[in-house]
Amino acid sequence: MAALRCKCRWIEHGPERHLFSDTVILQGVAPAIKTSCELRLEELLQVASPTSGQPVQAKSNKPHDFKPRLLLMGLRRSGKSSIASVVFHKMPPNETLFLESTTRIQKDSVHSFMDFQVWDFPGQFEYLESSFDLEEIFGSLGALVWVIDAQDDYMESVTRLNRTILTVQQYYPNINIEVFIHKVDGLSDEFRADTFQDIVQVISDELSDAGYENAPVHYYLTSIYDYSVFEAFSKVIQKLIPNLSTLENLINTLSNNCGFEKSYLFDVLSKIYIASDTRPVDMSCYEMCSDYIDVIVDISELYSWDHPDRQAKGEQNQEAESHVVLHDETMIHLMEMNKYLCLVSVIRNPEAKEKKGLIDMNCRTFQQALNDVFSRSWEQDQEQAEGRQIEGPTTTNHLTL
Repeated sequence: MAALRCKCRWIEHGPERHLFSDTVILQGVAPAIKTSCELRLEELLQVASPTSGQPVQAKSNKPHDFKPRLLLMGLRRSGKSSIASVVFHKMPPNETLFLESTTRIQKDSVHSFMDFQVWDFPGQFEYLESSFDLEEIFGSLGALVWVIDAQDDYMESVTRLNRTILTVQQYYPNINIEVFIHKVDGLSDEFRADTFQDIVQVISDELSDAGYENAPVHYYLTSIYDYSVFEAFSKVIQKLIPNLSTLENLINTLSNNCGFEKSYLFDVLSKIYIASDTRPVDMSCYEMCSDYIDVIVDISELYSWDHPDRQAKGEQNQEAESHVVLHDETMIHLMEMNKYLCLVSVIRNPEAKEKKGLIDMNCRTFQQALNDVFSRSWEQDQEQAEGRQIEGPTTTNHLTL
């Protein structure tokens, strides 16, 4: 039998370069279409054996920035810049109506409990073209946040998202894929649920057809006019925090011993909570705690000033502490952990006022444990990134029952 010779030919089509096999076409199989960027990566990365089953890892000689990176992507006017301005720059939502369209990548460094970067991409940015370095964009540990305008035709956005996911998952599988179904404040509850289900179904079906079963994609309903966007970013940031389970266990221990109904460890700057106890999140409770932070910050700016003639009488606490009792005898307790973090707890026990001193003591013990965890974990990650190991004493903290 004569050997069958397979002919292959390249066809240039716009920014993409397609490889077609005559044998594949004759067998009735759809031709493999890859962008020139993907083909260039395959040539440069020295891909290992495809039968190994391991995801392809992009390699680069460039030194990676230790800071985690959040990539805000989506179509034009989907709300990416508005989200970044409201969450990380405290812009009132109504003022985002006057923001101009992003024409270039906006890179913001957020200095908080964890230094990270926020990259806002223009909607027309074709980052999968060969002229852009994917390693520079996706090579750092972080999350890809794709914003979809729920009030507009979202099929084009879904198509571009799936194309991006297929590329990112092939070469950079460690990046978290987060989808914000945005601008849902103008939709009815029923239409909002239908839109959410439709988008999830379309994305899942297309990824499944491409061979990605149960792709690690997470979805959130968001709006800048309520706290849903802060809740969504809280979930995104928590995935980038080392030792998150340790923080949750510490908060659980504190909440169980003090009788807290719910506790949040907030980043004061952005009002994102980086950890909480494992009880279900109640949005009304979360909004109440978030508003209380604004109250304390505003009062502190008015009254927390050092008078030249004022002298401290005895030892003073450096961190702020406050509590308020609502009309239904619910207590909101706030204690500053450091200049970036504060612990806000909701207590519905009427007897909590009588045990205020014990609660404060337990919160101080939690503060010591928290600072030990954060200082060691971040320093150790930094040292390991530089090729060194650090050693430190082990500290044991006990909460008082």
